[in-house]
This record gives sequence, C-alpha cells and structure tokens, in this order.
Amino acid sequence: MPTFRTTIISGGGNTAGIVIPPEIVEELGKGKKPPVKVTLNGKTYRNTVAVMGGQFMVGVSAENRALTGVKVGDELDVTLELDTEPRTVDVPEDLAAALAAKPGATEAFEASAPSKKKEFVRQVNEAKSQETRDRRIANIVDKLP
Repeated sequence: MPTFRTTIISGGGNTAGIVIPPEIVEELGKGKKPPVKVTLNGKTYRNTVAVMGGQFMVGVSAENRALTGVKVGDELDVTLELDTEPRTVDVPEDLAAALAAKPGATEAFEASAPSKKKEFVRQVNEAKSQETRDRRIANIVDKLP
C-alpha cells in the first residue's frame, strides 16, 4: 500500500483535500480515478481519486476530518489502498417503497454514483420530523427520471 507525506489543503469554504502524487495513482493501477481507502492517523475512510486543476486529489470531508482528527494545514502520512469492495448503501424502507412506486426510479437510483445515493439516504435519515422526511423522499423521487 502506497504511503506518502502530504498536507491537508483547503478547497475553499468547508472543503478540504490532499494532493496525491501521480506515481501513487499509477502504482494503484486502476486509471486516473480509482476508488481508494484513505488512512489518516490510523483511521480509514473510502473515497475516489479525482482530477482537479490538473492534480490528483482526494477529498477530506468535514465528517472524515472529524473521524481522523485532522484539520486544514496538518502535515501527515497518508496511506492509499485500492478499494475493491462493492460500494453499497442501505436504503431506508420508506425511500425504497417510494422509488418502487415510480416506474424507473429504482433503476435510476441504483445507476447513480455511490456518493449521490449516500447523500439521498443521508437527507432522509437526518430529517427531524416525519413531515420533513416525507417531503425529502418525494423530492428525491421527483429528481429521478
């Protein structure tokens, strides 16, 4: 597993990430945007390499900064591992039922990127009231073809 030293950089606002040396991406052997497991401070999360501004990068979300105990400006060792496990999202029953009720919605949901599916589920799960949850589910279903 490739390990390298880098600094957590700000992407503006509340976004942050790390620059990955091109030789590390090449060593992973799965193209320019491989799925990876990122280990910082002994904690691991899943992500995908992206190309931004001509550089290979991996985001470090606020959630993952909290998980790993890092902040923008920290210099630390990073280990990347090719992530070969399937990317699955547990869909709440009420969201699944609403998707099933609209022809093609379940298929469109399943064809979405794992990050998009995860975001839809987060929106539903974080609703504080049933009314908000129902409204969010309806909005998600409406967005899908």
